[in-house]
Amino acid sequence: MPKPRHSLISLEATPYYHCVSRCVRRAFLCGKDRVTGRCFEHRRGWIEERLLALSRTFAVEICAYAILENHTHTVIYVDRERAKSWTLDELIERWHGVFSGICLSHRYLQGDDLCEAEQDKLREVAELWRERLMSVSWFMRCLNEHIARLANAEDGCTGRFWEGRFKSQALLDEAALAACLAYVDLNPVRAGMADTPESSEYTSIKKRIEALKPATDTPKDKPVTSANPDLFPFVGNPRQDMPQGLPFVFTDYLELLDWTGRMVRDDKRGSIPTDTPPILKRLHIEPQAWLQLSTGFEKQFCHLVGHPEAVKKACGQLGQRWAWGTSQCRAMFSH
Repeated sequence: MPKPRHSLISLEATPYYHCVSRCVRRAFLCGKDRVTGRCFEHRRGWIEERLLALSRTFAVEICAYAILENHTHTVIYVDRERAKSWTLDELIERWHGVFSGICLSHRYLQGDDLCEAEQDKLREVAELWRERLMSVSWFMRCLNEHIARLANAEDGCTGRFWEGRFKSQALLDEAALAACLAYVDLNPVRAGMADTPESSEYTSIKKRIEALKPATDTPKDKPVTSANPDLFPFVGNPRQDMPQGLPFVFTDYLELLDWTGRMVRDDKRGSIPTDTPPILKRLHIEPQAWLQLSTGFEKQFCHLVGHPEAVKKACGQLGQRWAWGTSQCRAMFSH
């Protein structure tokens, strides 16, 4: 029986989550229908546009995404501190960017004088909006419901577009985060939809690579980064006074993706080359285990992913005694 979402997501445990949504019956409702020949490829563009637009309103950063023909992958970072810093005006304006708001919020923005009771009520409602604007569930709801309405209107029908609730996996540490990022970025390659990450349409890795500055424009003393403003940046290896962003060097991550993609496409899992990317050594993941992670992340783990100690700690924060998949986490992340 599915667990309630509040028992699966704890921002105290981690701000990083992998979310997956699948179309009903896994039909090709976002790509080309192999039976009728109808093409719904443009709907993948709808999802990408809506996803990036919502991230500008919510306290949610997009770390990675891949929009395939019948399902979507999204890795997000919830920025609670940013949400807590919003003023009342900014909070209301953000909420109005997605929802209609209430009479009091519209009167407030218009400059009407509100009595003390009205001001108290508005602040109370606004705090509820603040919680929702840093909620994984509300973010995915605003994404999926919008797309479902557009698709149903185009098809002239009613009913479900998505299977139901989205699946979420909490990424508890750097190793789990890196594995999930690679899993998502290489999804079109594994599905045979693209030969390389940079040629995979409707993905974050394509946007990051396209945003790379030419080497001649980058100072020699600065690392190459992905400069797309819609995506959570790579800021380098963990260090003191580290800026907000993904804790990896982007060029190292690209090298890891290239290495992994070649192994997956060439079916050489049993033969690990000696030039294994150094990022795996820093994360203490064996190459063979990495290839298993990058090809079966969803199947190997349930809701909590990371080092066994991180899983144990997260269970306590979620009020659980144990988590399914702990033995798999121990096998993959305990090296």
